[in-house]
Amino acid sequence: MPVHMCEVINKLRDAGLRPTRQRVALAELLFAGGDRHFSAEKIHEEAEEARIPVSLATIYNTLNQFTDAGLLREVAIDGSRTLFDTNTSNHYHFFMESDGSLVDIETHDLKVIGLPEIPPGTDISRIDVIVRLADK
Repeated sequence: MPVHMCEVINKLRDAGLRPTRQRVALAELLFAGGDRHFSAEKIHEEAEEARIPVSLATIYNTLNQFTDAGLLREVAIDGSRTLFDTNTSNHYHFFMESDGSLVDIETHDLKVIGLPEIPPGTDISRIDVIVRLADK
């Protein structure tokens, strides 16, 4: 289902972001195809294909702004690789080591038990679980 520009502008405004031309163009790319996982480099490729003039640095900045505003979820794979997820609900991931992709695991399929005691004055905001899968 295509995302219309008015929806994108409202989504950005509701998140407290000014709907600049580049933010709107990138948000249309990100949210046009439903929930998905992607890297900044993949969005840069898509932007180039769509003839959206934007640098990779601007894409990183925009993805971080969208994450801070709650529009995206950042998924840290390891110290050198970060992916982003348009599904911001509470869920977990399979990481396919063969191709570097993520696949959602619904929360009802996994139970996290035995969490350590958290420091006073803090709350758990989210639990990230990434199950790495390798080909046989």
